[in-house]
Order: sequence, then structure tokens, then C-alpha cells
Amino acid sequence: MAPFTLAHLSDPHLPPLPKPRLAELAGKRALGYVNWTRNRHKYQRREVLDALVHDLKAQAPDHIAVTGDLVNLALEAEFAPARAWLDGVGPPDRVTTIPGNHDAYVRATFHRFGETFAPYLTDDNGRTGFPAVRRRGPVALITLSTAVPTLPLMATGTLGGEQLAALERVLDQFAAEDVFRVLLVHHPLQSRARQKRMTDSAELLVLLKRHGVELILHGHDHIHSTMWFEGPNGNIPAIGVPSASALAHGRYPAAAYNLFAIEKDNAGWRCEQIVRGLGPGFQIQQIKHARLI
Repeated sequence: MAPFTLAHLSDPHLPPLPKPRLAELAGKRALGYVNWTRNRHKYQRREVLDALVHDLKAQAPDHIAVTGDLVNLALEAEFAPARAWLDGVGPPDRVTTIPGNHDAYVRATFHRFGETFAPYLTDDNGRTGFPAVRRRGPVALITLSTAVPTLPLMATGTLGGEQLAALERVLDQFAAEDVFRVLLVHHPLQSRARQKRMTDSAELLVLLKRHGVELILHGHDHIHSTMWFEGPNGNIPAIGVPSASALAHGRYPAAAYNLFAIEKDNAGWRCEQIVRGLGPGFQIQQIKHARLI
């Protein structure tokens, strides 16, 4: 039997940014808009995102995970184009998404992500909310949300006690099942930047040390990242990926996505990672191939 292939991309920050109404440019959005017009529009490019998605679809993965930041300032005018873009990536039964901090940029439109992308968020029983579980082949995708509105110049994320308690119940249910558990979360579980961290990552790490998952996928930092965290049966790989629409700039690499080939290996699991990213002439090329598990 062929391995189950899971693709992972993150932080498309769908360009271009629609022209905001003056009434929308207050507080945090005002600073974000200045940053976009001065800097971000130069390296968040639609042609990069389109090239990446075209290559991803050519690989014909079994499922695609998008770990947040589909929009930029959570303007009302951003959500419909972002939904149209995600529909182009694939249908809700083949694509799973979660929100990032930019999708919950301000309280006024905090609810819009859930409304707009509901078919891509619901669990196998049609329920919305987090955590959600979507089973695909040998894989159980477990989605979390760290997306909360924050003060200007802050990009932190928080799960909260209720979501953590619900996650523990979900993982308890999987204890006796032979399933490859993939945790999807926007913020990384460890961050050097106080203003970008997950505020309750320590609580999540305690829970994962006790119950475990096989793989963690995240975005947010816009870099290639592999971290390992303690689980009950060995270390758990946590993989981050650059922004899916980015040109290389400063310390940030060009757009890339991950492919994970997952299959049973005797009594355990085998998981291989392939990284494909933007090369010269907007061509997508293989960057890395490694075994994780």
C-alpha cells in the first residue's frame, strides 16, 4: 500500500491587500497597514503563492493542511478572496485549515474566519470549534486555535484552559487506537520572541509529554524549523514552514511547503519529509528529503 501523503503550507498572507476603508484603519490595523505599504507588499507576492500551490497540487497529496494567517489585517474585504483562494487549493474534504493571529487581528472581525472557512474547520461529525478531529486514512488531524486579538506590536497566541482540557480528552480517546496523530497549530511550541510566543505552550508541552502525538505542524515564524519535544514514547517532531507567498528577504527564506509520506512500519510508523520551495525563475524545486520517524 502506498504511503499516505500529507502536504503542509502556512501563512499565505493572501496578496494583494484590498484597499481598506478609513474607518478600518484604527489602532493595530493602522500600524499593520503602514507595515504592509512600506515593506510587506514587496515580498508577499501572489505569483509566488500561485507557483507554490500549482506545484503542490501536481504532487497529488492525499490531504493538505494550511496552518493559518490566510489574511493580513482581517479586513472584511479580505475574507471572500481568501475563501476563493482556499477553494482553489482543494475541497473541504481534502483540505484542513486553522486560524492564525492575522486571521484574528482585531476583535471587530474575530468571528469572520470561523464563518468564512467553516467547511474546512468542522470535524467529522460536522461540528465546529477546537480542538477538532478529522480522520483521513491512517491519519487523525487534530486542530487547535491559538488565534486571539492582541495589542499593537504583539503577535502572541493562546490556547486557553478549556481548549487544553478538551485536547486531553481527545488524546485519551486515541490511547488504544493505532492511528498517526498530527497536531495542527499556528504558533510554534517554543519561541525566542516574547511578542510572538504561545503564552501557554508550557501547559501544552506537559500534556503532550503525557499523551503524545506523532507529528506537530505549525507556521507563524516564516522559517524552516524542526524542533523535538518529549513524548511518552520518544521525541515528537514539530515542523514549521516559511510563508507560502514570500520572496526571500533578510533572515526569512523564500516560500516553501512540506510533504509527509506516512505509513506503518512493523509495529510503529514511518514518516518521511520532503521540502519543496521557490528557486530561481519562480520554479519550485526539492530542497530536502529526510526521515523523521
